[in-house]
Amino acid sequence: MEDKRVKQAMRGLWIVLVGAAIMDALRNDRDHGELFGFVPYDFRIPTADRAKRHAWNPSSKRILTPTTFGVGWGLNLGRLARLAHLV
Repeated sequence: MEDKRVKQAMRGLWIVLVGAAIMDALRNDRDHGELFGFVPYDFRIPTADRAKRHAWNPSSKRILTPTTFGVGWGLNLGRLARLAHLV
């Protein structure tokens, strides 16, 4: 029962964040930016180059990168591979 409540709360939070990002984008006439100064959003049409930069950048020090499309973060798999000495 508690697990269901946690899932509902997370879903509700996600909906609020997406709604806030859409409102911010419309209000400020932009298609990407940040909510509250740290939650990234990007509503531009994804490109292969931007997806690759966010998902595979071993030279970056960041593990979490802005998502290629939507609200939140994605993983920099290149950085993780470098930390694991695979690259």
